[in-house]
Amino acid sequence: MIELFTADTPNGIKIPIALEELGAPYVVRMMKLGSPELRSPEFAQVNPNGKIPAIRHPGGEGGAPITVFESGAILLHLGERCGVLLGATPQAKAQTLSWLFLQVAGLGPALGAAGHFRGLSAPDPYASERFRGEAARLLGLLEQRVREAGWLNGEDYSVADIAHFGWVRRMGYGGFSLSDFPALSAWVDRIEARPATSRAIRRLSQAGDGSRPAPVAATAEPGAA
Repeated sequence: MIELFTADTPNGIKIPIALEELGAPYVVRMMKLGSPELRSPEFAQVNPNGKIPAIRHPGGEGGAPITVFESGAILLHLGERCGVLLGATPQAKAQTLSWLFLQVAGLGPALGAAGHFRGLSAPDPYASERFRGEAARLLGLLEQRVREAGWLNGEDYSVADIAHFGWVRRMGYGGFSLSDFPALSAWVDRIEARPATSRAIRRLSQAGDGSRPAPVAATAEPGAA
């Protein structure tokens, strides 16, 4: 059984979507952002950086648990463990990795910073324009890729799409509108229509605000639509 430590954020939704796609049994442990729990010695054994998402599951050497933190690392770990969502051909897998790392190193930080500076009571014009401009550039790149290739790796739905989904879906935080990105808007609709995505969103909602753990049993089969 996989323990998932997460919250209802663009990064936090990535892992339950992947787990539902994979049909992997897991338990959700909702964490309150900014809470002392994230800096506790207990949680530091799972993620010494004190952030969500993170996972823990059996299978380590000598019976020790395996822990993985950072959303991109978790997605890769799960994809390699189950042998799906990474791309069937070498070309597709290379593109999966490339677009996945673009999200964790590019779009996520840019949109997050754009939203942060946009929300200040006295915004810094330079910082706001700097991060909003970079986020706009990356969203334009994604719009072109999805319009031309359908899925980010050019082959099929993958962890690269899962990684970008939460951030693109909530691009309004950074001051953008999906209506300005028609290909991405249709791509978001396709991902939202997947049963695994619906289940993941529902499970996080049912899990509550982090006051107690909520067990979750995924029902999807690997590769299910």
